[in-house]
Amino acid sequence: MENQHKQITGYRDLTADEIYLMNAIKAEGERLRLLLEELKAKPSIDQRWVAIATTNLQQGIMAAVRSVAQPTSF
Repeated sequence: MENQHKQITGYRDLTADEIYLMNAIKAEGERLRLLLEELKAKPSIDQRWVAIATTNLQQGIMAAVRSVAQPTSF
């Protein structure tokens, strides 16, 4: 369905610069995900901290996305 975001409460059209920024943030998130996967594959690494890092990085990426998207809903 085209223009789905217009049917979701709190979403708006983004400028070309905002779209660029959103994609850049998401690309960094993917890069970080791959690094965390490497850490998860090493049993000598403290996996509790890898899990904490994963959660906090996910929250940071989400916060960065919201800073650009500026949704009007909670």
